[in-house]
Order: sequence, then C-alpha cells, then structure tokens
Amino acid sequence: MELPQLEDLGELSGRSVLVRCDLNVPLADGRIVDDLRIEASLPTLQYLTDAGASVTVCSHLGRPGGRPDPAFSLEPVRARLAELAPGVSLLENLRFDPGETGNDPDFVVGLIEGQDAYVNDAFGASHRSHASIVGPPLHLPCAAGRLLAKEVDVLGSLRSAPRRPFLAVLGGAKVSDKLGVIEALLEVVDELIVGGGMCFTFLAARGAKVGSSLLEENMIEACASLLDSGAPIRLPIDITALGPGGVIGDPEAGGEVRQVGTSMPDGWMGLDIGPGSAVEFCDLIAEARTVLWNGPMGVFEDARFSAGTRTVAEAVADCRGFTVVGGGDSAAAARMFGVEDRIDHVSTGGGAALELIEKGDLPGLAALRAGTERN
Repeated sequence: MELPQLEDLGELSGRSVLVRCDLNVPLADGRIVDDLRIEASLPTLQYLTDAGASVTVCSHLGRPGGRPDPAFSLEPVRARLAELAPGVSLLENLRFDPGETGNDPDFVVGLIEGQDAYVNDAFGASHRSHASIVGPPLHLPCAAGRLLAKEVDVLGSLRSAPRRPFLAVLGGAKVSDKLGVIEALLEVVDELIVGGGMCFTFLAARGAKVGSSLLEENMIEACASLLDSGAPIRLPIDITALGPGGVIGDPEAGGEVRQVGTSMPDGWMGLDIGPGSAVEFCDLIAEARTVLWNGPMGVFEDARFSAGTRTVAEAVADCRGFTVVGGGDSAAAARMFGVEDRIDHVSTGGGAALELIEKGDLPGLAALRAGTERN
C-alpha cells in the first residue's frame, strides 16, 4: 500500500507539524504503567525535530465521554513526553470534546489552526473515522509516521506474501468480534488455531457440551459452516475448567480447577486451553515460517488459567519463522511473560491490526492517500 512518507513533506525547517499519536497508555493512580506507546512514537518525533519543525502532538486517552475529566488528563503523558522528546508539545485529551469522535469539521478546523503539515502515527486509532484521524488530511500536506508505515508494511505482508507455512493463532472472547477476520485469514493461512473464549462456540458447533463456558448461541451455525467447509481450523483437545462456586480472579473463593476433555459437566466453566492442546499448538507454531498471534488462550490474568497463554507466548517467541503479535491482550501477555523482545513485530493496535488484516485498508490510511491526491 502506497502511503505518503515523512520525506514527502519536503523542507520542514521553521514549519509547524501536527502529529496524531496513540498515547493511550495504561495509568494507575495517575502514573504511567507502561510507556511503550510513547516510546514507539519517538522515531517520528525525532525525525521532525531534527528537520527543524515545531512539533505539536495530539492524542486521546481512554473514553471520557466528550467532556473534560481529570481522570483522563494527558498530564502524566505530557511529563513523560517532555523527558523523552524535549521541545515537543502535547495537546489535552482529544476526546474531551465530542467533536473528536463525532468527526466534526469545526473541530478539525480548530485542531489544525496554525499548522503547516499533518502526520498520522496513530496506527492503533486509524480504524476510527475520528476528526483527528481523517480530518487534517483534507486541509494539510500529510504523511504517515514511522510507526504507522511499519505497521502497514508488516501486517500488509501477511495478506500478500507470507512465508509458508503460515499459521494464525486466534484467541479472545467472542466469535462475533472476529468472524470477519477468521474468514479473511482462512483465505491466506495454511492453518488456523482457535483458542480463548470463542473456542467454546466452535466446540458447541461440533456437538460438545460447554457447561457454563462463554457461548454465543447465535454464532453456532456460522461456526458449524466453517468447520463443515473443510477449513483448516484447529480447536483445543482439552480444557482447563473451573468448577461450580469458583470465581475468576479469586482463588480463595473456592471452586475446583481441573483438566477436562472438550465436553464439560454442567456448571463448569472453561477458562484456558489444557496441556494437551498447548503441546499440540506449540508443535504447529514451531513448524511455521510465519505466525500471527492475536488473542490469549484463556484468562491469563488469573494464574490458575495462564498456562495456555504462557506456553503459546513462549512458543511464538521460540519460533524461527517470522512472528507477529497483533496487539491488544496478546501484546500485554507477551510483555507479562517476558517474551516481547523475542518476537519480530508486536503491533500497537489490536483492533486496527485485525481490521487491516480483514479489510486491507483503514479509514486513517485512506485519508492519507486521498489527502496526498488532493494536496
């Protein structure tokens, strides 16, 4: 996909550049828990400041509901950005104004006032048709930042020219959230592993009893159609389940934890793939030359149900092929289990990564291309 690059902006000395970053970092008690997204923006900011530009960054943080809320202030981010990129200014949370999510043209005009160029480096927000993403390219010379360009290059290659065998590992809660991605991936992968909460709808489509596990009954027919089509879908062969009375995240509440087959007794809830599934999945990952992993295999935040996700994370890190983690919870798991540095590409955008893989384009990318043609 051809996108305008930073070099296409030409001479930048003395010019003002607005940069849309994704600085939606996790906070706890007003402190940044993980500044990965800030650090990921630095190559773009460094290029612009080295070129003599005056750089203003804008970003969202959380979902304040279109009004100012101190809990979602970017002040902690501003302080950290000042340490990492001195001289770069940061506007307050874009979502304090309803014009951002509403793509209000008047909000765009106010946002770009005094700016000479626009750079989109917010891959994680580029699947949203929000004002700061799709508006500025209508008015200003525009370009993709280094982070955005790399994400598009890497994820685009999974659709167009993966090294084979190409294996995708999908987890997460709901089939309905990922059906389009599943269908798109089945056109290009050699095998697709399904774990996480959504595996139970697939297992139910095969006739298994899933007890109290997460189940989307309205998606059983769609899952059955995919399985009956002969698509190369691998499902778990065993499950780690929590018995009646147990509480997720609270081992003290009681409830037995044990491995079961793919059919569970009434009242039991599947919360992780079992050890047999983990071994089988790891063997497939080891043989792959391209691996895309998106979504945990279970509720990994609870240590009782973390083994499946940990094992898959380590297998992806050990794989000699080209490995990609599609952001979101799987990226958090890779960091939690200490394997992030051994994975070739960890995306900064979970939803954006999946939408790009599914549709081949994003509103933010289309806006940059249209802006280049217009300007």
